[in-house]
Amino acid sequence: MSIEVISFEDGERHLDWQGLCAAFEAGFALPKAEVADSFLYRGKDTLLSRAAWIDGMGLAVKSATVFPGNPNNGLPMINGAVCVFSDSHGGLDAVIDFHLVTKWKTAGDSLFAATRLARPDSRNILIVGAGTVGRALFSAYKSAFPDARFRVWNRTEANAYAMAEAIDGWDVATDLEEAVRSSDIVTCATMTSEPLIRGQWLRPGQHVDLIGAYRPDMREADDEVLRKSRLFVDSRDTTIGHIGEIEIPLSKGVISENDIVADYYDLDRFKRVSDEEITVFKNGGGALLVLMTSRYSLTARQAAIS
Repeated sequence: MSIEVISFEDGERHLDWQGLCAAFEAGFALPKAEVADSFLYRGKDTLLSRAAWIDGMGLAVKSATVFPGNPNNGLPMINGAVCVFSDSHGGLDAVIDFHLVTKWKTAGDSLFAATRLARPDSRNILIVGAGTVGRALFSAYKSAFPDARFRVWNRTEANAYAMAEAIDGWDVATDLEEAVRSSDIVTCATMTSEPLIRGQWLRPGQHVDLIGAYRPDMREADDEVLRKSRLFVDSRDTTIGHIGEIEIPLSKGVISENDIVADYYDLDRFKRVSDEEITVFKNGGGALLVLMTSRYSLTARQAAIS
């Protein structure tokens, strides 16, 4: 039995953002995924494993090690791999680079939502956060909004200028409020625990994409953002009860679970219904999207080399 080993560089050559969106749509038409997460700790070091099983697609386990002291020794803080298993016999189909899957899963998740929730005529896109995810978001959003003007805002302004210099077509925003008010799409990928995006800055017709908050104590948008918008998530199972962006306003009574219009398992309702509404999407990630991205990566590579 042949086992594919896909590196970051090899995988990148065969992937396409619109192809990934099509793979997500097909994946969410299959039976609902079973998912499970586990954490192991040794002091500040962490092993995170996320597993998913989709009947008709197979199984995947994404394991990541987080060693905060590694940069002091010239080593990456985060390492990992994704194992993809056959749906029919459970054998190992592939081992895929962790960073490849994370990049395409994260940005692709937000892109898939934006193709359904953002206005097609969106021309001004603001990326909040000048990290690795921000670069992937530029590539992803550019594929669907090729005529858009991109701006980047970062708390440390020098990092925003460094990223803008590295990527053609970027401008730096120095005033976050002004940048949010003038944008059609705001995509936020930060590590903040205190909200950066304020509802009072939003105007009709905008789309807000929230990525960074992944722990129960983290959020990027304040209560007013959720009050004045139609709210969507990628998966109710991996956001409700897990992520502060949703759980904190739920616990305060700011929103109820009924205020979440739809997740990807309800694609008929996962759409913008007027040009004036404000849409908000919470990108929660999760193992089910890891599996879909990994299976797409494997299929695309096999098709390219056959």
